[in-house]
This record gives sequence, C-alpha cells and structure tokens, in this order.
Amino acid sequence: MNPSAEYEFEAAPGLPEKLPNGEHIIWQGAPDWKQLALQAFHVRIVSIYFALMLAIQLFNAWDSGQPLATWVGSLLTSLGLSLCALALLAGCAWLSSRETLYTITNKRVVMRIGIVLTVTFNLPFARITGASVKALKGSTGDLALALNNEDQIGYFHLMPHARPWHLRQPQPALRCVPEVAQVGALLQQAWQAANPQARAVANEVMTQDTSAPATPTRWVTANT
Repeated sequence: MNPSAEYEFEAAPGLPEKLPNGEHIIWQGAPDWKQLALQAFHVRIVSIYFALMLAIQLFNAWDSGQPLATWVGSLLTSLGLSLCALALLAGCAWLSSRETLYTITNKRVVMRIGIVLTVTFNLPFARITGASVKALKGSTGDLALALNNEDQIGYFHLMPHARPWHLRQPQPALRCVPEVAQVGALLQQAWQAANPQARAVANEVMTQDTSAPATPTRWVTANT
C-alpha cells in the first residue's frame, strides 16, 4: 500500500513536514473504526441504554391498557430516534478513523487527528517517559503514552485519542490499533534505541494478554 498525502500541507501522509536526515518511518496506521465505535464512542453502552428505555416505554404503554394504535406510533418514533443517534455515533467513529493517521518513526510518535479541525501532535521519544498496551477484541488494542509533566496535552484536545479517565495527567493514545502487540514492541525498540542513557527494563516487550483484555501491560519507563 502506497498512500498519498491527503492534505495539501502534508509533506508526507500524516506528517506536517519532511522528515530530517536520519529519521525514517517505522510504522503507520489508523484505528479500527468498529472497535473505536465500541471503545471510544460507547455505541454498545448507548445501545443497551436505548433498549432499556424502549422496554420501559413498551411496558408502561401495555400496563396502561391503551389501545395498540395509540402507543405503537410513539414507540416507533422512539426507536427511530434511537437508531439515528447510534448511526451518528458510528459515523463519528468512522470519520475519526478515516481522518486519523498514527506514525512511529525512529525518533518520535506523530498523531494526526481531528475530523473538522485537523491537528498534528509531534511527540519526540525524549519527551515520552513510558508506554502501556491494553488489549481489546482480537488483536486490536490501545497504546498509551506517558509524557513528561511539563509536556502535558489537554484531555479534551486529544479526544478520543486519549487514555480513558486519565484526566489529571492526560496520556495521548493510539486507539484501537490493529496488531497492537507488534506495534508496541516496535515502539519500545525504537524508544530504547533513541534513549541509550535510559535504563532498559529487561524482558518487558509490550505484549497483549488476550485472557485478560481489560488489564493493561506493565509500564516501560525511562530512568531519566
């Protein structure tokens, strides 16, 4: 696959400028939009909520003894609005995935994100203090990055590309990445190669644990 730049200001796909000499791309990818819809836009949870509301509405209509013709129209209207809301969430997930491109080079992580307003975050390895992998369904997962305290990015500036619920110290995250274990291993190898002064954590190649998908792997941290 040989992608081309999607935006006029991009020197290369996902990069706002040409890479300097000595820097090269190790990996590029985007979120799996279906997993992004479930994990970041919470389509499953919203679906359950709407289903419960429709069940309550149906029970109340039946219990009131109203004629079928009286409440079936109202129930169909509620169902239609629920489906529209779910379609909007799924559409946002698809657009977010389509407009997102994550890039890992041998010196940094670049995140091009945004649907209406595209923003590119450059995260040099020297400013990344740790990373963790959280396995999701199949081989997909989240790869979260811990930054130096002075380099924090606002949580809502990153959404939905942030580690969930880390509001005080937001962590940029490569969300719902396919083959996340391999991507995490590539990132760790590149980070350690770019930080020879750091104390490498022995045998801590980041891997996903499919038997416990809700538990992230251990942190890989720099001793700086």
